[in-house]
Amino acid sequence: MGKKCFFAAASALILCLFIFPGARFSYAAEGSNDQPDTSKMSPAELTKAELLLFWDEKDLYVQSATRSQKSISQVAENMTVVTAKEIEDMNAHTVAEVLNRVTDVFVDFGTTDFGSSSILHIQGSEGRHVLVLVDGVTWNFLNEGSAETNTIPVRIIDRIEIIKGPASSSWGSSLGGVVNIITKNAGSSPVPSGTLSGSIGERGTQDYNGEVSGKAGPLGYYLFAGKQRSDGLRDNRDFESYSLYSKLRFDISRDVNVGLTAGYSEPHEKFLDSVDFDLSSKGVARTLFVTGSVDAVISPELSLQAMFYTFKNRFVQLNDFLSTGEPFLHIIFDEETTAGSGKLVWKHGIATGVIGLDFSHGSLDQNFDGIYMLNANPSIDKWAVYANDTISLGDFTVTPGVRFDHNNVTGSFTSPSLGVTYKLAEKTILRGSVSRGFTIPPLSWTSGGGLFTDPNPGLAQESVWSYQVGVESNLTDFLWTKATIFRYDLSDSIGKGSLPSGNVIYVNDGNVKRQGVEVEAETVPFYNVSLKAGFAYIHKRASEETDPTVNYACNIGIKYDDRKGLMAQLFGHYAWWDLAEDSGAKYDTFIWDMNVRKSLFSSEKVNAEIFATAHNIFNGSYYTSGLEKNPRRWLEAGLRVKF
Repeated sequence: MGKKCFFAAASALILCLFIFPGARFSYAAEGSNDQPDTSKMSPAELTKAELLLFWDEKDLYVQSATRSQKSISQVAENMTVVTAKEIEDMNAHTVAEVLNRVTDVFVDFGTTDFGSSSILHIQGSEGRHVLVLVDGVTWNFLNEGSAETNTIPVRIIDRIEIIKGPASSSWGSSLGGVVNIITKNAGSSPVPSGTLSGSIGERGTQDYNGEVSGKAGPLGYYLFAGKQRSDGLRDNRDFESYSLYSKLRFDISRDVNVGLTAGYSEPHEKFLDSVDFDLSSKGVARTLFVTGSVDAVISPELSLQAMFYTFKNRFVQLNDFLSTGEPFLHIIFDEETTAGSGKLVWKHGIATGVIGLDFSHGSLDQNFDGIYMLNANPSIDKWAVYANDTISLGDFTVTPGVRFDHNNVTGSFTSPSLGVTYKLAEKTILRGSVSRGFTIPPLSWTSGGGLFTDPNPGLAQESVWSYQVGVESNLTDFLWTKATIFRYDLSDSIGKGSLPSGNVIYVNDGNVKRQGVEVEAETVPFYNVSLKAGFAYIHKRASEETDPTVNYACNIGIKYDDRKGLMAQLFGHYAWWDLAEDSGAKYDTFIWDMNVRKSLFSSEKVNAEIFATAHNIFNGSYYTSGLEKNPRRWLEAGLRVKF
């Protein structure tokens, strides 16, 4: 199966390399007004124009690497950006669906049904190693460390910035990477604008949402409401979710504004009904967060940003006997985090410096009721200071950074980093970084315990040294390519140990080495058709005495967009998980999805379009548990109105 994946990716890349370089002359002859005219541009303008072939104007600047806005060409980290338009084109219903199309992000979908839960892995990391943020709010569970993204409405997203690799010198506990979700801005026009959208599919699958933004005097606003439901695409795994979100921005003066956001999400999910185990399992999650922020320009060179938030998450899993409906085991987690941050950004000449402070208090109330009884109330207090600088020296950009973290559970950790970018040629950028990162173990592993699991107060944080080198290039005017090699030396990795009582205890059981490569290529449209391909390979070994684990994945896409109202794209994804044969998992083929969008009506004020998606066109099997098989082919269609 490895050869099938490799040759599919290689074929797509070769097609890009050998067919599309010759297309540059044909494209120029067509004289498309949608592309920039580079004939009379300065070198700086030319570089920007070339980037605009692949990025929108606003997407040329990112903020996740150093927590300040900077050109993507100055980012030394391995970063991928997914835009709101890309999300809309794929008609995604969850964040996990979006991330599943990103090279080197492995998504374990659990039940792989509509709206189902998932765990994110980046470059072979564990789920707890990946930090998920929504406008600076940490989304990871205190209980188990990973993040559940089906509580994040996908329609509120402006873009997703993904750092592949440790980002601890800026963000703290993030050994495997960062998924930074940046939501849409409050409106700036007194005339409201927005979108109403609805779709229906097989097995009662529905997704309805609406959003509106505008400005009333000094108050800008963005409001969203959405509902999703399904009878379950396979094995009656029904799902229902309600979401509300609001963002307000008040301009006190030209240099000072105050922001307020609030969001609520409540997904209900049935995990399984198993006759063999006489078990029915379902879950309910309730997520509520409120943030307040202040942005102030102190001088032309100095700005201040501060934010405070509270985040509440409640998860209830009800496991009952299928035959009688009587309780088997009920699990309840109540989490609450109160946090704040502040930073100063100084821009002067060749340098952009950032210095900041983060602090938080988190509490966990966990209850088990049934065959296993447990009540625990652990908490954690954290604070950190960090500083970094982006120094532009001609063709070089150097980014040093350091952060000091302290918490009352595992102590202190210092995370230095150094990144360099070099403009090797007019259209080629080299990137390299070395960084030290860490991840705090989940609170239940150190203090709370769990199902037949005892806590280990002496459990240390996992740490890593990471080394990455990459190249990004427009080999021609019509082909973008990117390649990265990486290595991780992980210390104090966490595994399971056993106690005389028969219970499990988590322990620091050794070192892990991970190394791999990822390659991506994408063309600009030629006769309205563009191609995209990606390949990632990860080799992981815990010790010389153990067999290595190998993960690899392929993405292949072809897209037609006439920019007049018709878009169609075909996307294929394959991932090899290297799970044990007795796991019941099956992942022996590509999963192909087709998206189509057609404009019905368009004017200066209103645009209406229909869209449709055919999921898993060829009925492929893709699941990591034999108890939770993925749906077969299913169809959906909808209507979207923008005003």
